[in-house]
Amino acid sequence: MADNASCKQAPGIIVPRIDRNRCEGKDDCVRVCPYDVFEIDVLPAAERGELSLGGRVKGFFHGYRQAFAVRADQCRACGLCVSACPEHAITLTRATAA
Repeated sequence: MADNASCKQAPGIIVPRIDRNRCEGKDDCVRVCPYDVFEIDVLPAAERGELSLGGRVKGFFHGYRQAFAVRADQCRACGLCVSACPEHAITLTRATAA
């Protein structure tokens, strides 16, 4: 995909973090990301117990659909996902060394 002029970083320096208690899997991030960083999937049952009470209720009503940054290493920090998320569930943070 061609470089987006609003992207500020080389890939892999900044990565998206998704607040599991806020995300409702509405796919706005998937639609706006020029680098296909996100996918929508169902939160695994093993991870649902880590949600707050509010996150579990929200998850139940939305089928536990969540955004996942499956290609976080391709993020270029354009911020389109942050702006598009109606639940304010996405933040951009510096990647940590593996």
